Amino acid sequence: MHFRSGDGTSFGQFSNLFSKRLCYIAAMFEGKSIAVVIPAYNEALLIKQTLLSIPEFVDYICVVDDASSDQTVLEIEQISTPKIRLIQHKSNAGVGAAIISGYRECLRLDVDVVAVMGADAQMDPADLQRVVTPVVQNRADYCKGDRLSWKGVQKVMPIARFLANHVLSVFTRLTSGYGDVRDSQCGYTAISKEVLGRLQLSRIYPRYGFPNDILAHLFTIRARLAQVTVRPLYGAETSGITFGTAMFKVPLVLLRSLIYRLRNKPPRLPSVSSTTAERA
Repeated sequence: MHFRSGDGTSFGQFSNLFSKRLCYIAAMFEGKSIAVVIPAYNEALLIKQTLLSIPEFVDYICVVDDASSDQTVLEIEQISTPKIRLIQHKSNAGVGAAIISGYRECLRLDVDVVAVMGADAQMDPADLQRVVTPVVQNRADYCKGDRLSWKGVQKVMPIARFLANHVLSVFTRLTSGYGDVRDSQCGYTAISKEVLGRLQLSRIYPRYGFPNDILAHLFTIRARLAQVTVRPLYGAETSGITFGTAMFKVPLVLLRSLIYRLRNKPPRLPSVSSTTAERA
């Protein structure tokens, strides 16, 4: 993997600036530093729009290019800000692997709360504060966006995705241990550095199915889950996920998750709650 800042300057030149900027900006969001991990694969059309929409309270933007064959990296490099950390995979490893690379960089940076947003502008940046707040306020260890509870979702989400998300959410409740997961495939999430540091990142499924598998891993360490309603966005993006992948490959990942959870049963600690929910 290759690391550099958004304007191509080496890390050494910006290390002191980042530390100072972190202390200043973190106070803008209840004293916690915030990073956003953005996995990107062939997202030249929308990556710039996504990056420019990130709210000001974010301290770091870790963009992980998963060996794109288009102009994704060139589009990223056109945005000059010390907030951006560009990580480049030499070969395509999968969206989950890209997120994990971003997570590892955020652990190295010692960021308090790490969010994940897509590079395809399908996640409303206006919802980011809602997603990170339960973790920032220590009401949850992991917060997950919920598009399916958004009023009018049937009018904006393609019907195939809507049906597949509902089916996979039902099965994810059974395999993950979290019995009220509402939108298992939503990748709009936030996690605390404490829980992130306890996950065995190398064992989480690295491709599509990552959002399902990480829930089983979180359950084994008794992480508190929050869910908040977020607005689904669809426009010029083209999904790389087929209906067949969602309905035939993901069930195999869910079986993998179930086996992992059963083999790594969490200790019985009644003082730890499982889920909280917020609707908007």
